[in-house]
Amino acid sequence: MTIEMLWAQDDPAEVLRDRFGFANAEEVGAWVSSTVERHWGVRVGSPERVAISDSNALAWVPRSDERLLLKWSVAPDRFERLAFAATVTASLGALGLPVSTPVPTLAGEVQVTSDGVSMGLQRVIDGGHLNVGDSDQVRAAGAMLARLHNALRELPLRNSPPEFLSVPAPVTEQIAGWVTSDPSTLPPKARDVLGQMLEQAPADLPPLQIVQGDYRAANILCVGSAVVGVLDFEELRLDHRIVEVARSAVMLGTLFRDWGPVSQSVRQQFLDGYQTVQALTDEELQWWPVLVLWYSLALVPPGDDPNGWGRAAAEALKHTVR
Repeated sequence: MTIEMLWAQDDPAEVLRDRFGFANAEEVGAWVSSTVERHWGVRVGSPERVAISDSNALAWVPRSDERLLLKWSVAPDRFERLAFAATVTASLGALGLPVSTPVPTLAGEVQVTSDGVSMGLQRVIDGGHLNVGDSDQVRAAGAMLARLHNALRELPLRNSPPEFLSVPAPVTEQIAGWVTSDPSTLPPKARDVLGQMLEQAPADLPPLQIVQGDYRAANILCVGSAVVGVLDFEELRLDHRIVEVARSAVMLGTLFRDWGPVSQSVRQQFLDGYQTVQALTDEELQWWPVLVLWYSLALVPPGDDPNGWGRAAAEALKHTVR
């Protein structure tokens, strides 16, 4: 069994002990096997791999001719959100969308809490992470986001916990507030251009809806030119669909430890793919360059910039003012 951190540089053995309470790999392996059998009635082998991300852990376990994934959290403030995300994912799976549908427990639950741990079981989806150098995959990812948006728009909101589906501030206010905060990475020219674009942006957008929240290469699995899996719906939120389309386009290539920008052509391929399924309104398309520039600028880190977000933001600005 391998134990690793998904993105952090911490010692996984120390995190496993201090955050999750397991002294060693043998302890976590025994707990995973017994937990899956107790709640799901399924006998599995010892985990092949355990990966840790913040207060979450994932264990890949073999079962006869398939592989399962147990994902658990020890952050109580996230438990309600995790249960909601599991319910939404199950609904999307029932519609035939390629999501990691939770396996119901013996009691019929899609997410279970026991002994201070919230957990869910899924079937492993075979596929590679989205390759932003493959234009067919990029377009397919855009089309899949449109399909997800259409399905998520139909979900009833009346029973949704308000704390994770709170109404965001208007987009104009969000961007203006960021500019007013005077980020050290915001060049004067970019500030002026963004301000002018905000003044010209339309006031009206289609209604808010539930969006996926973290749609990027780390959570998109492909085989050939097809998207075969969309993972991790834990960041579900209310927003305008064009906001997620733009944010996802800017962050599309980001993986766990490879956090780099994509080119303007990749962003356009993604947008084109989206519109093969769902045409955007004229108002949304007017917001597209504003949002792309904002997210590009906002992702520039202060100090060292090993991944080139500053160069990418400069290119986005240059493309905007043509």
